[in-house]
Amino acid sequence: MVDAALIQQCADPGLKPAIVMQFIERAGSLDPLTVTVRSGNRIVLVPRPTTADEALALIRENLGRNTIRVGITQYPAGLGIVDAGQLKPDLVDACQNIRVGTALFAKVYRIVAKWYGNPTGREALPQILEDAIIAWQTGYFEGTAVFRAPDPGSLKLTAPMPAKNEIRRGDNDPIPGDFELSRESTASDPNKADIRIDLSGIGSREK
Repeated sequence: MVDAALIQQCADPGLKPAIVMQFIERAGSLDPLTVTVRSGNRIVLVPRPTTADEALALIRENLGRNTIRVGITQYPAGLGIVDAGQLKPDLVDACQNIRVGTALFAKVYRIVAKWYGNPTGREALPQILEDAIIAWQTGYFEGTAVFRAPDPGSLKLTAPMPAKNEIRRGDNDPIPGDFELSRESTASDPNKADIRIDLSGIGSREK
């Protein structure tokens, strides 16, 4: 289990620590030097790095040829990188990896939530989280490449809990009930994204 103090210090402030824990438990790694290499759907066996330099060398060796996930959040190593020389040791630093990984995951969550019609009831939020984790693992949601897709913007959701039958998968119509939805333009770069998303509704389902 990742240290709670590290999550409190480094994770995106818009995500509840318990949600970050679920995200890392299901889609991440406890070792900040973990480098996972895939060719299509096949995992490529690679030597386990023991130092940051070894991890970066392994990433550079596979960048552009295979899909690479790195560190505690299993961040997509090639995102926004054209040349292997642009790689920084920060990618395998535990705190920095959590920072950029949770920021990018929050964007993925917003993409999934928008597809659902931005529902606010507690019944829908666990399913959105489930789909967001799967989208993080695969890189896609409903045909959208979530890592490179535009950020739909920060969401501020406040609403009474709607009835279960008021939430329909794929329904883009507003959910009945009195709620406020505000959006702000954010940068697609996860290092610069201004992320504010309230996931407090998932509290009842936390592990």
